[in-house]
Amino acid sequence: MPPDNVIPDIWFPNLRIYFENVPRVLFSPFGIDIYIYAVLIVLGIISAYFLGIWYAHKTGQKVDDYTDLLMLGIPMAVVGLRLYYLIFNWDIYRGQPISQLFNLRGGGLAIYGGIIGAILAGIIMSYVKKIPFTRFADTAAPSLLLGQVIGRFGNFFNREAFGGYTDGLFAMRIRLDQVHQAQGVVTEALHETAVTLQGVQYIQVHPTFLYEAFFNFILMIALIVYRPYKRFEGEVILLYLFGYGIIRFFVEGLRTDQLMLFNTGWPASQFVSVVFAVLSLILIIIGHTHAARVPVEADKPTYARRRRKK
Repeated sequence: MPPDNVIPDIWFPNLRIYFENVPRVLFSPFGIDIYIYAVLIVLGIISAYFLGIWYAHKTGQKVDDYTDLLMLGIPMAVVGLRLYYLIFNWDIYRGQPISQLFNLRGGGLAIYGGIIGAILAGIIMSYVKKIPFTRFADTAAPSLLLGQVIGRFGNFFNREAFGGYTDGLFAMRIRLDQVHQAQGVVTEALHETAVTLQGVQYIQVHPTFLYEAFFNFILMIALIVYRPYKRFEGEVILLYLFGYGIIRFFVEGLRTDQLMLFNTGWPASQFVSVVFAVLSLILIIIGHTHAARVPVEADKPTYARRRRKK
């Protein structure tokens, strides 16, 4: 329990960790709020870029190609983030002015849309640069995960992207008066299990953003370690889509703010996760079957040198 004179904003009771005065806004120059969520997204993009160019340099690729990919990828990912959200929330936004549809400061982004936008940017850039898309994608896959890991912590500051009730080890309590009261986000079960500390109500939830960030980090490390030994071009991005598909499928099942697949009652992100995971697994099996017959010419020069030393 926190001390008697402390009313935390966010509280992990079973870990005995609590946070007071958790801000949403970092600062407000000229009266414009700069949200911590936005800052973390930018930090994630920058970190992902440097991880990508480190690997590009290590494998003898042109760093400028990845700088150009970043310049195209950011706007396409942002458009994808928003469009995905709008498509599966169209009943809310139907009839709204255009300015409201693209009011990013009002919230409403979906990571799968960003992934799709980034992949499309890679396809376009591979055509322009005459570089195989699979090489771009294998280099960028761990970077995408790093950006996702950092960006997910913005959900902590925004008190969002949480799951239903739990009393597990990582159970998180959030002040009810600080949670965005969108329809269905705070379920009836969460209201019924709310706890009160010094007159303040808390909902107790799964910190699903934390689960996803943790498993994404593990997947990122696994891809970085495995990448020098890939069997074929494109295997790393396929492993990313397969691994993230599995992670997101289970995490999405816990969340209370699911985007539904139109009128099916099935969470859209679970559907996309299944599609990505199944298609990726099929392509991985095909790639390994082909690689058993035709040796892959790995990224140069690092891998080539490594293999000659064996």
